[in-house]
Amino acid sequence: MIKIQNYIDGRLCPAVDGGSMESIEPATGKVLATLPDSNSKDVDLAVIAAKKAFSTWGSTTAEYRSRLLLTISTIIERHLDALAQDESADNGKPVKLASTIDIPRAASNFRFFANSIVGFSSEAHIVEQEAVNYTRRAPIGVVGCISPWNLPLYLFTWKIAPALAAGNCVVAKPSELTPLTAFRLSEICIEAGLPPGVLNIVHGTGADVGQAIVEHQEISAISFTGGTQTGKKIAATAAPMFKKLSLELGGKNPTIIFDDCDYQQMLDTTIRSAFANQGEICLCGSRIFIQNTLYDQFKSDFIGKVKALTVGDPQSDVNLGALISQQHLEKIESFVELGLSEGGTLLTGGHRSKVSGRCEGGFFFEPTVLEGLGQHCQINQQEIFGPVVTLIPFSTEEDLIAMANDTQFGLAANIWTNNITRAHNIAHQLKSGIVWINCWLLRDLRTPFGGMKASGVGREGGNEALRFFTEPQNICVKL
Repeated sequence: MIKIQNYIDGRLCPAVDGGSMESIEPATGKVLATLPDSNSKDVDLAVIAAKKAFSTWGSTTAEYRSRLLLTISTIIERHLDALAQDESADNGKPVKLASTIDIPRAASNFRFFANSIVGFSSEAHIVEQEAVNYTRRAPIGVVGCISPWNLPLYLFTWKIAPALAAGNCVVAKPSELTPLTAFRLSEICIEAGLPPGVLNIVHGTGADVGQAIVEHQEISAISFTGGTQTGKKIAATAAPMFKKLSLELGGKNPTIIFDDCDYQQMLDTTIRSAFANQGEICLCGSRIFIQNTLYDQFKSDFIGKVKALTVGDPQSDVNLGALISQQHLEKIESFVELGLSEGGTLLTGGHRSKVSGRCEGGFFFEPTVLEGLGQHCQINQQEIFGPVVTLIPFSTEEDLIAMANDTQFGLAANIWTNNITRAHNIAHQLKSGIVWINCWLLRDLRTPFGGMKASGVGREGGNEALRFFTEPQNICVKL
């Protein structure tokens, strides 16, 4: 059994009070590891270490920080296969997904911000024959980074890398459901020679560790990815303390399909956008809107492809692995039952998947498709975060836009059409922070990432992240 430890002041250590908790492997339902059950005492130690480290780290050169982050990126790549195995065991996702997406992206996050910080420039404004104004961007100090369980190392590094690149010291909390690769990152940072206290990783629950990070007086900024309800609680605590906040929250994303699209490309991609990572991605398209002239053909072809998807042991060559937990499995099951009670028709799936062998006790669910549900049914309004999608026909662009925007969320959308004018017009009317046209999850790390409405506050990615993790200071010099 793996014994996970906290990473505080450059050392691996247990929780101050000696408490521990178990991490369950989703594919088997068995204990994979133990981790510290930390609390505010551990967070206090991490903040003390971070404050001490910031006195030197905050004044280092961008080139120095860049070299260290590049070293971390290289070590992640060197351990790619082992990290992918760990990520799969910890989260339940297929190993092939972790090895081609999650772990390479974690390495890319460090490399991208290592390079970006070297070219991150300040602005200067000259008032002719009078003054020069320049903007200095200084690191904030100690910042808190809290990441979710669905893309554990991918999203953990997405926050930590720009914070460190900008010269901050970090107190970070991974999800208690998926702590393993965050622990591996601790070991990698020690191997890379990251100075003690620059990054501190504290394991434990959101109620104890997460809340302690959010309410700590010495932590000046919070970057959080997770559920909308948790985001509200964080904002309620942090806003009166005048902390900077970046909240990447839930989604109920529309996939929009017109009859003039590249049909085969659309069909193949829509399967991915619906069910990648068991649907446990905030960017998945869970509401699929199809132009009524194409609806019957799409439904037939889509259902055929969904039925061909394989669910099973994530260590083998499957399309879908295990859901994160027994509790989440039951939640997905209840949403399907709710959809049927609201008048929906089950087209395929809708039940737990039985997987034999070592995964007999795992948390598996069939990819599920429903139709016939009204726009205001709960299943079309609430984020399910699992392998469940609904099919919705539309006739006019006006009706489509009204339905697509008619949720509390506004994270992402995909549009499938070869009419470029239509694509731009609809994209401009969608209340979504990200719109993909004739593609999905094609990410450029330079672009702003985040949502509108209840999908979040602020943006991450590229210079947006570096701006978030720095304080702008205007300095005016009279000529």
